[in-house]
Amino acid sequence: MKTCYLVVVTRTPDFRDEVGAEHVRFLDDVRACGQLLLTGGFTDKSGGAYVLQDIADLAAAQALVDTDPLLVHGSATARIHEWSTR
Repeated sequence: MKTCYLVVVTRTPDFRDEVGAEHVRFLDDVRACGQLLLTGGFTDKSGGAYVLQDIADLAAAQALVDTDPLLVHGSATARIHEWSTR
């Protein structure tokens, strides 16, 4: 089994489109480091999710997610779930 981290992101009423572009660049950087497995937005525009891999533990996943521009600028909240995948 492999442990991944499912990050569920929900937009806040303060969501700003320009922060969404920063978020995409953040995800591109995480992907370039080999730590992003999958990402996508919800079709109802309420938020989205991404899956982190090759992260040491939940605390390290939280530390990375805390740097996501969506959270830094108050445009979204995030819940992280430790996920055993096969």
